[in-house]
Formats: sequence, structure tokens, C-alpha cells
Amino acid sequence: MASQEEDSFTCPVCLELIRDPVTTACGHNFCMKCIKGCWDQEDGKGEYSCPLCKHTFDSRPVLHKNRLMAEMVEKFRKTRIQAAATARCYAGPGDVACDVCTGRKRKAVNDCTGRKLKAVKSCLECLVSYCDTHLKAHNELNPGRNHTMVDATGQLQEMVCPRHKKVFDIFCRTDQSCICYLCMVDDHKGHDTITATAEWSHKKEGLGQSQRRCQQIIQLKEKELQELRKAVETLKSDAQTAVEESERMFTELIRSIERRRSEVTKLIRAQEKAEVSRAEGLLKRLEQEIAELKRTDAEMKQLSLTQDSIHFLKNVVSITGRPYSTISTSVTANVRFSVSVSDGRALTAEPVTREDFLQYSCHFTLDPNTVHKYLHLSEGNRRLECRSEAQSYPDHPDRFDRCWQVLCREGVSTRCYWEVEWSGQNVDIAVSYKSISRKGEGDVCCFGCNDQSWSLAFRSSRSSFWHNNKSTELPLVASSRIGVYVDHRAGTLAFYSISDTMTLLHRVHTTFTHTLYPGFWVGGESSVKLL
Repeated sequence: MASQEEDSFTCPVCLELIRDPVTTACGHNFCMKCIKGCWDQEDGKGEYSCPLCKHTFDSRPVLHKNRLMAEMVEKFRKTRIQAAATARCYAGPGDVACDVCTGRKRKAVNDCTGRKLKAVKSCLECLVSYCDTHLKAHNELNPGRNHTMVDATGQLQEMVCPRHKKVFDIFCRTDQSCICYLCMVDDHKGHDTITATAEWSHKKEGLGQSQRRCQQIIQLKEKELQELRKAVETLKSDAQTAVEESERMFTELIRSIERRRSEVTKLIRAQEKAEVSRAEGLLKRLEQEIAELKRTDAEMKQLSLTQDSIHFLKNVVSITGRPYSTISTSVTANVRFSVSVSDGRALTAEPVTREDFLQYSCHFTLDPNTVHKYLHLSEGNRRLECRSEAQSYPDHPDRFDRCWQVLCREGVSTRCYWEVEWSGQNVDIAVSYKSISRKGEGDVCCFGCNDQSWSLAFRSSRSSFWHNNKSTELPLVASSRIGVYVDHRAGTLAFYSISDTMTLLHRVHTTFTHTLYPGFWVGGESSVKLL
């Protein structure tokens, strides 16, 4: 009832409560200032009209203040409650405002001021958005003219060709752009074109597929994020356990090793700091990538809901073309703590006799998923030989595609000893991290030519040791049996020639940061066998 009463007291021109009300001969009420302003614009035309019903007057009517109406308006102004003001549909944040509303400020205490009404429709001919009231006025001013109306939008200019001032209703697939029908006979003559609505439907379907893929990746990344967080907690816990164990061990030792205890503790802390720092860096990158993927997903969702085909087509390619991921899907594989309280060769008793070494014997098998196609496996995947014809191995991402190499399935992370029998003139006996590259034949792949692997090379006329592409020449080895000893925690790698006695060929002292895997390179008419 309050809204009906307010409509009765609203000036049809300024849409505000009438000020100094006057009544025309046709019975409509206006602000004196508003009706005078309308008729001032009609001076010289020979006739004057009512802005509401279009009733015409031969001469400019004389206006007198309607005192009864003035009293009623003033009474309504004083008694109107706040709900009556807020019930009207004013444009708020995110709404499209009516372009015709003046937004004139009002002085009433309970009335909103300086605000425009929310637009309900936009005219593609006039390039103007209208509220309900001004939409009626627009339709009355354009009787019989078919103006194209759409739901109110703030992107009117984007929907019209700036050159021909016509609505974008066609999509040029050749140039991937929105055009009007006049563009078809001009710059886009002979191009592959389709209606904008049809292309919108097609692209929207593609957007849905991209959004589903994005959501799958988000789920995968969130799972990795959880795993990485757990790995970080485990790493910290292992580091703390190692420190506590070192304290117990060193309190039982004599004073002469106090200095060594301090060194080992520092080593543990240094690796903990390095590994935690690396893991936290990965954690931060994963969080940032997930946040970006979620933002992309939200944009896709918002774009998929839009009914504005032009806005959709202008944004869908840039959104779906974004990369989904820059981080490996196995980022947690190398997050581990590898320092032991027994780290340091002074605290590790290395075996001396072959019987001592055999106490640490380990069983290994060659991994068919890594073997090069010209290497043949036999004897339960424990013998390897070079062949002139390619073997029928299935495709696998772990396979060496250029280097004639193979890794074992099993890895070494503690003490371990194994023996190998070799024959021929071209054999490498190596250990390697699992992360060594498998594609290509350069330094990143070959055993001993990178910081991922250590290799003992046997050739027809010489023997040598290789690591990080640096070689150490060794005496020529005559024995066909080689023993390999690894103390992962102590950072020891040693190769022995085995005959009646064990002869040390080469020993390495370093820090191993990941699990080691035995590996072999075989060329020519050569072979190796795990014993």
C-alpha cells in the first residue's frame, strides 16, 4: 500500500517525490520545475504535450500550484518509513544502473539519496540500459520499432561493432573474432563464419571439459599437498629422533670422540635444514599452484554460467589456454631424511675379509622396465647381454632409450654388498639414483657422466672410475668377478677385484642423499651377471 501511495506522489519526469506539485489539464501531476523544463524544450514547436500521456496543448498552459497535492505529499514525506525507501530496486554493487535515472539527491530524512534504479533491460539499438519505468517510456517513444533488447548488461559497448555500429551476432572462425553482418561482406568476406549463439554453445561445451580436467588436477594437487605435509612432519620427526639417538650414543663413548659427536650433530641439522627448506619451497609452490587452479576453476564456473555469448567468446580461449601445472606429480618422491647418527667413516667399521662382506649380501634383479631395447635379459632377470637385434619390450617411461643401460629393481639405503661376473670388452658396473634421466644419450643419462651416478668402466685396454663426467684411471683389471660394497649412511662406495683374495680397486667417500640402485652398461659382445 505504501508503494502505491508513493507512486501517486512521484513525478513521472524526475521519478522523485513531487516538489511544488502542479496538475495539467489532462489530470497528471508533475514538479513545477520538471514540467516547465519539458515545455521549455518544446518552445517554438507550436504545441506542448504531457510527458506522460502525450496529450497536446495548442498554447503553453498556465500552471498553478496544487495545494491539496502539496499537503498530501508533505504528509507522506514525513510519515514514510525506511522500508518503503529500501523496497525500491536501487542499483547496488555488481548491478547495472539505469542510464536514464538522474540520481538526484533527495532531502527526506528516511529516503536514500543520489542512487539510480537497477536496469532490467539494455537496448542494443540505443546502447542504453533502462529500469522498469524508463523501459516503459522507451517502448512508448518507439512504437512499432523493433529494437533489440537483452537482459541488462554492463558490456553494451562490447556487443556492438565499433566500425558499423551493428550488433555482434556472427563469429568468424577464421579470425577467431566476433563480427557483425556488415563485416561479413567487408574484411571477413569468404571466411568460415557461424552464428555467435551456435559458436557459444560449442565453446561452452569445450569449457565444461576443461573445467572438469582442472578440477581433477586440483584434487590430485591437494592430495600431493597432504602427502608433502606428512613427509615434512616425518622428516622433522626423524631428524629429532636422530639427534636424540646421537646424544644417547655419544654419552656412552669416551671423551676422545666428543668432537666427532658435534660434527655429526651439525651434519644432521644441516641436512635437516636443507631438506626442510626444499620441501617447504615445494609446499609453497604447490599451494600457489592450487590457488591459481582454483581461481581458474572459479573463472571457468562463472564463465560457464554466463548467458552473454560475446563476453563468453572473448574470454573462453584465454581461460582454457592457461597451463594446468608446472610441478611434477611426484614431488614427494625425494623428500626423505638420510643422515644417520653413525654417519662419518670414523664411526663405521668397514668389512675386511670376503666373509665379512658376505654378511651384507643383497639380492638384486634387473628391471625390465628400464632395460635398453638392444639388451637381452635372462636367468630370471639376473643376466644381461648385448644383442644386434632389438628386443620386443613394451614402451615404458622408465626405459633408457639411447644409452645401453639397465637399473635393478631393488635399491640400497643401508649397508649392502653384491658381486658381478662380467665378460667381453665393454662393461660398466655402476650405482645410480633413480632420478637419473632415461631419455637421450648425453651426460644426463650415461652412468658416471653426471652427479646422479658412480661407475666403474672396463674396456679392452684400460679401466677407470667415473663420476660427474670426471674420470680416475685405474690399473687394468684381469679378474672377471667384481664385488661392490655400499655403506649408504657412512657415504662409502667401494669396488673390489675378487680372485683368491679381495683387492680394492677404488673407494669413494661422499654423502648419498637418495637411495642407490645398481646399474649396468653393456656394449659389443659383452655380458654381466649378478651372482
